[in-house]
Amino acid sequence: MRDWLIGLGVAVACLLASWALLVLLARRLPPGILRDLAAFIPDCLTTVRRLRKDPRVPRRAKVAIVIAGLWLASPIDLIPEFLPVIGPLDDIVVVALALRYAGRQVPRQVLLDAWPGEPRLLLRLLGPARDDAAPAGAEPVDR
Repeated sequence: MRDWLIGLGVAVACLLASWALLVLLARRLPPGILRDLAAFIPDCLTTVRRLRKDPRVPRRAKVAIVIAGLWLASPIDLIPEFLPVIGPLDDIVVVALALRYAGRQVPRQVLLDAWPGEPRLLLRLLGPARDDAAPAGAEPVDR
């Protein structure tokens, strides 16, 4: 039994050391897309927490955002997190879909106020702003 406890302690210590190393390396990344991607999931969690408390966010959008936050916090994933590049992919897709849904329900400035990271990343995720002021009967522009 003692050997099992020692092995478990070593495994936990290695896991914590690897997380500390990843955090240290992420902080040392130069500004750019890699740094934005490293900060994406923590920024999403902060945004979920802020939007959940914001009275300007309708209930349906809050439900979608909370589900995305629970998905991020859940240890059960479609793609295991230990896979180096694609591990967090399912988390990113779920949060992206929830934020796009919220972006249709909430004024864009509310989302930008809740986003702690680089605004251009969120704006790219949300896509082009919907133009509600288009005249009735106007045809959409093909791109």
